[in-house]
Amino acid sequence: MKKIDENYIYLESMYEDSYFPKFLVDKIKNLLEELAEYLEEEPSLEEVQEKLDELTIEINELQDEFYENDSEIETVARDSIAEAIEHILNYYNIEIDIEDALREREW
Repeated sequence: MKKIDENYIYLESMYEDSYFPKFLVDKIKNLLEELAEYLEEEPSLEEVQEKLDELTIEINELQDEFYENDSEIETVARDSIAEAIEHILNYYNIEIDIEDALREREW
């Protein structure tokens, strides 16, 4: 069982940009860390996709909070989230295309 990559900095570009409220970036980071912890259990590809769908829907649901804080999940955020998910999938040797991984996204 492979452990979470503790050297990787999740959502670095979002944390560096004051446009994104840090407490909301933290919420997304927590979801990503939960995903990584889940992948340590070595679920099937179907289970991984279900988890990715759940994660993406949870991020979708944060959009209103971003708006309420004069921000939104836009290009920098989309790229940062996708990059983090791609890193996690690669780290655990899971072959799911990033477009499939984020198929439920509304951002």
